[in-house]
Amino acid sequence: MKFRPCIDIHNGRVKQIVGGTLVDDSTKVVENFVADNGAEYYAEIFKKDKLSGGHVIMLGPGNEEQALKALKAYPGGLQIGGGITAENASYYLENGATHIIVTSYVFKDGEFHIDNLNRIVSEVGRDKLVLDLSCRKKDDTYFVVTDRWQKFTSFEVNKENLSKLTEYSNEFLVHAVDVEGQCRGVQSDLVMKLGQWVSIPTTYAGGARTLDDLRLVYTLGQGKLDLTIGSALDIFGGSLNYEKVLEWFNTKNKDYKGNSSQKIEYTEGRFSKKC
Repeated sequence: MKFRPCIDIHNGRVKQIVGGTLVDDSTKVVENFVADNGAEYYAEIFKKDKLSGGHVIMLGPGNEEQALKALKAYPGGLQIGGGITAENASYYLENGATHIIVTSYVFKDGEFHIDNLNRIVSEVGRDKLVLDLSCRKKDDTYFVVTDRWQKFTSFEVNKENLSKLTEYSNEFLVHAVDVEGQCRGVQSDLVMKLGQWVSIPTTYAGGARTLDDLRLVYTLGQGKLDLTIGSALDIFGGSLNYEKVLEWFNTKNKDYKGNSSQKIEYTEGRFSKKC
């Protein structure tokens, strides 16, 4: 399990946003944090701390300049997503991204477009492609959402579909949109399902706010899921200490599994703490 840092860019600035509020009308977007520093500032932090595999996400137009500054500050250390197509994917790889992250190019107009998936794989190769399977829950089932997470597709996130997509992609990135940016805990049932289903590197993002949430993802994800933490981190205006998060990830393998003083059990869709 790795800590995957994130740099979200909206209207040319690094921000943390409540995912479900990301709409065209910027006055309705709920912002948890707006940075005074540019994207390169955070990229340099992650480079110093040797955190590889983080992602830069361009949330709409007007964000390319900041994204490229981040890639330049940490070449070979960051992935990039947001408006990526077969036509521009190579450009970002040439400018320092390790992988390109794709959602709407493959999932558009409510449907899964295998032709576009084949096209972008042909352009950059499977090993450079991350599929963003950001999803929302509907009738106890998770479906991929697009158009700034506002539109449901017909593509269900399940074991069979994930297995098929591993033929085309090197990694999955899964934002739990219903809790993204809300700092109210991870979407536990989704984490558990992903831990049972995935067979390639997969990063979960959404709701993590405490060290207990890190433990939950580690336990329910069977150690298979990497984790992104955004709004909760103190470097993004939250209360969760960035240095403590680094420390937890650096020590988890030797002193957490089966040895935590606080056991956490999953029962009927809810968590209870056992001291």
